Amino acid sequence: MKKVTILLADDHTVVREGLRQMLEQETEFEVIGEVADGRQTIALAMKLRPDVVLMDIAMPRLNGFEATRQVLKALPTAKVLMLSAHNDDAYVKNAIDSGAVGFLLKQSSARDVCRAIQEVQKGKTFFSPSIAKHFNRLNPLLPGPAGTINPNLSHLTSREMEVLQLIAEGKANKETAAELGIGIKTVEKHREHLMDKLDIHDTAGLTRYAISAGIIESSVQLTIV
Repeated sequence: MKKVTILLADDHTVVREGLRQMLEQETEFEVIGEVADGRQTIALAMKLRPDVVLMDIAMPRLNGFEATRQVLKALPTAKVLMLSAHNDDAYVKNAIDSGAVGFLLKQSSARDVCRAIQEVQKGKTFFSPSIAKHFNRLNPLLPGPAGTINPNLSHLTSREMEVLQLIAEGKANKETAAELGIGIKTVEKHREHLMDKLDIHDTAGLTRYAISAGIIESSVQLTIV
């Protein structure tokens, strides 16, 4: 029987090692690669063509949401399972919008991780049990409570997502231009478009928005139970 090939994408070595050790105990799975940032994920996915990608959300250089978009554009047959330490509705909604077919909390048991891979490989979806319980409440048309941010990334272009992440990481326009290989004036235009679309008109506000959307988050180790 052909094994399910898996690419691990997470910027924390301990998380990747834990996942690899766990998955290698299952004869039906084969981990064919590991990457530590979003851009490496795209490049290696195109090279290795895995069946399933376990994708962290908050990764350097390119976040998991945008990496998922670009992986699936280049490799439509792949299945992406998103990993996160948080179960915020906005994170789940943005994961789905990016094309992910499942969402796993980093505190998930080994049993749930294996089951998730099995289910998505069959063409189904899988969400951690605690998320599945309230999944039906997700509604992108409902605004958040007054005074809160209700981040929805689906209306941002790929380039705007890249620029937003670099802003949140504290990069200046010159650094952003060098990272993306574009001109400073182009970066400024993308920044203007972001502010117009999000109705946020300062860098601090854009950073708070990126954090609330899960583009950058605190590191939490995966617990293998």
